[in-house]
Amino acid sequence: MTSRDIAIAGRRIGRRHPPFVIAEMSGNHNQSLDRALAIVQAAAQAGAHALKLQTYTARSMTLNLTGGEFMVTDPANLWTGRSLFDLYQEAHTPAEWHRPIFNRCAELGLVVFSTPFDDEAVDFLESLGVPAYKIASGECTNLPLVRRVAATGKPVILSTGGATLSELEEAVTAAREAGCADLVLLKCTTTYPAMPENTNLSTIPHMSDLFDVQVGISDHTAGTGVAVAAVALGARVIEKHVTLRRADGGVDSAFSLEPEELRALVVESERAFQALGRVHYGPTEPERASLRYRRSLYVAVDMRAGEPFTRQNLRAVRPGLGLAPKHLDAILGRRVRRDTPAGTALTWDLLD
Repeated sequence: MTSRDIAIAGRRIGRRHPPFVIAEMSGNHNQSLDRALAIVQAAAQAGAHALKLQTYTARSMTLNLTGGEFMVTDPANLWTGRSLFDLYQEAHTPAEWHRPIFNRCAELGLVVFSTPFDDEAVDFLESLGVPAYKIASGECTNLPLVRRVAATGKPVILSTGGATLSELEEAVTAAREAGCADLVLLKCTTTYPAMPENTNLSTIPHMSDLFDVQVGISDHTAGTGVAVAAVALGARVIEKHVTLRRADGGVDSAFSLEPEELRALVVESERAFQALGRVHYGPTEPERASLRYRRSLYVAVDMRAGEPFTRQNLRAVRPGLGLAPKHLDAILGRRVRRDTPAGTALTWDLLD
């Protein structure tokens, strides 16, 4: 099964096209619009193709409570000890920042869109003319939101972190029935940071075949290796969180790329794509010249007509202009047809 190509703001996404690299700002602006605009600039200079925001308010996400289940209590969690409300308050991107961020992206040639978390956010993003939408892993089971986003008729990129196969099937069905014709599913692991051994990239081609969609990865691991490897398995969208410097801190800084790393991701993911090629055996055109440096059979000492070939006067050496070494045993004992100096490549017409 081969999923059809889709397009986001004119950028083609499909098996025959290089990966579409999305720089996720999330909360790495650290509540500074100047820093947010600097991240946009850095992402563009690094060669990213798109920049993505998250559109919500703390009140649209949770209740302003500081006890019990409204606290992050897992000691292994990056945000342990924080209330959900305070965490979202720190990470959210103010509505009034969206327009200047969108404008800066347009100036720099970056595709820009966002992840909405409620109907109000969708309405707001529609007013800004976004070309696509992202559904976060945590909203994959929020089918009313999936339907609302799909009803815009714009491409939808859906993260699948933590979703069971049945939950994912429900989300895909809901999106399609609500009008989404262009759907991308992203393999995602919702731990922050994620570990490579928990990433299960082998799911990517399975997911593509099962749902007949373009696929990619929303990657929370350190570095770029996992995302580049995903390209070999069919990922054509790569989403990574980006910051200016991890040392600056912030809610997502620990698992975000710095600009130099983002640049490496853009370059190496495209190289990985280029390297896929097709099923091919035999020399490529650029390799043909190197065939000269294979071994072949050469006369190793001066020989007179009628002398038999032995392992002393016939050797397999480089370059590869004579008969292939596989013929050696069949030639030993046969006689040379004419006087032949050392360094002569053996050909069939030299055999008596």
